[in-house]
Amino acid sequence: MTSSIGRVLIIAGSDSGGGAGIQADIKAVTAMGGYAATAITAITVQNTLGVHGVHPLPLDLIEQQARVVLDDIGADAIKTGMLGSVEVVERVAAILDTCNAPAVVDPVMIAKGGAALLEDRAIAAVRSLMIPRAALLTPNAPEAEALTGISVVDLDGQRRAGEALLKLGARAVLMKGGHVGEGGTTVIDILMTPSGETLLEGPRIDTTSTHGTGCTLASACAAGIARGLPLEVAVAEAWAYVAEAIRRAPGLGGGHGPLDHGWTLRAGK
Repeated sequence: MTSSIGRVLIIAGSDSGGGAGIQADIKAVTAMGGYAATAITAITVQNTLGVHGVHPLPLDLIEQQARVVLDDIGADAIKTGMLGSVEVVERVAAILDTCNAPAVVDPVMIAKGGAALLEDRAIAAVRSLMIPRAALLTPNAPEAEALTGISVVDLDGQRRAGEALLKLGARAVLMKGGHVGEGGTTVIDILMTPSGETLLEGPRIDTTSTHGTGCTLASACAAGIARGLPLEVAVAEAWAYVAEAIRRAPGLGGGHGPLDHGWTLRAGK
């Protein structure tokens, strides 16, 4: 039976600073009207200044977390984030194969401060195992370049990389444009499906409070999908939510600060 609240199982790493990872995912899903459950893949030691340590969890423990949630609570969507290794990618792909819920795959590779969150040898596994299982793939420009080998420095590059990712099996791709045209005044994301594209365009916000934007956007999309919204509506709502969360960022920490994930709750949205 499907719950009207929209159940999202998040399979990702933990961020002790609360701005990204599982913590951001839970906040985003809750703010967007969903119910968040988790399977943690790794414990990271983080604050706004960077990643100070990464401690992967055992494969069986990762799978057990997911299985008990799916067996009892169920899921209307699954969101994947930091996977870290080939072995975790393989295990998560197997979990997705036994669950009918659509998967939002955020191919997390590098933290905001530059720390690697995915082994180089695991990129091929993400390409072959996660992309074909993605109802929605949400790469930024560097991730799209790593997965396709296509340079993503402008809107044309976003489109060409997105088309390549669709050919690799993703049913939809949200090509994020935050890294494209840095220094410009506009950010353009492109939602691409085999039937066409939707541009999501807004002013670039001059801020250092962008830690966790990718995690937050993917989880907000998953919440909308879990609630039964059409893909284009779910993505548009998530995009608007993240833009406002960046604008309202509380300015915490001395580095890349977190967003204001809870603004919808205080605004009564």
